Amino acid sequence: MPVLPGLERTFDSVAQAYDRWRPGYGDAAYQAIFAYCPVSAQSNVVEIGIGSGQATRPFLQKGCHVTAVEPGEQFAALCRAKFQEYPAFLIRTGKLEETDFPDGTVDLVFSATAFHWIAQEIGYPRVFSMLKSGGAFVRMDNHPFEDKGRTKLADEIQALYRVYMGSTARPVEYGDAMAKAKAEIAARYGFTDIRYQLLKRTRQFSAREYTALLGTYSDHIAIEETKRKEFFEKIEQAIDRHGGRYTVYDTIELQLARKP
Repeated sequence: MPVLPGLERTFDSVAQAYDRWRPGYGDAAYQAIFAYCPVSAQSNVVEIGIGSGQATRPFLQKGCHVTAVEPGEQFAALCRAKFQEYPAFLIRTGKLEETDFPDGTVDLVFSATAFHWIAQEIGYPRVFSMLKSGGAFVRMDNHPFEDKGRTKLADEIQALYRVYMGSTARPVEYGDAMAKAKAEIAARYGFTDIRYQLLKRTRQFSAREYTALLGTYSDHIAIEETKRKEFFEKIEQAIDRHGGRYTVYDTIELQLARKP
């Protein structure tokens, strides 16, 4: 996803829908994280860009002290209510660049489908300075891909994207080469013991559910409302013509790196 100035702020306008339709990351991802960096009630953990908290609960269930950084006021309010039963949870409203964390005080920093909004020359050094020696940086991203089992439907929807969003390039499924290139970024900023893993899953949606999901993507939110409504109606009509179901093929990307 291209990082366009200001586009990240659109999410906060659909916080409740984001919480309803955006997925979590699955048990296998957390098993890998906690094997790489075991945490406990004594651990100091920071989450960058909590959103509506899809990735947060497994850390809280470990008893960690979790401080989340979130620029969206609506997301922050949602998460304060959502995780109010965890006394070790704190959320600070603002951007990472504007939030003060003393150097060398954090055991683990993680970010789930949010770190791409921060310029790497700002984000990686900031995380590196926050971490204790031996501390870990965990980056998770979910990469959805079109319905590979219904190619005619995928073709019709892609044609609609050309009309309504000017998208001429066919989407490419996220793969190992892309993950490897991203992993190598951390090495430029002093991280070691760098690893990555790709996990697969599918999600099924009705026509209306699928456009509800699309309505949580920043570039779709930015479309003028009348045009977006028409666009979504035509996507729903296409799905209904092809059996009324749409399958999303997800690649969950896990990136792990350590401060020496």
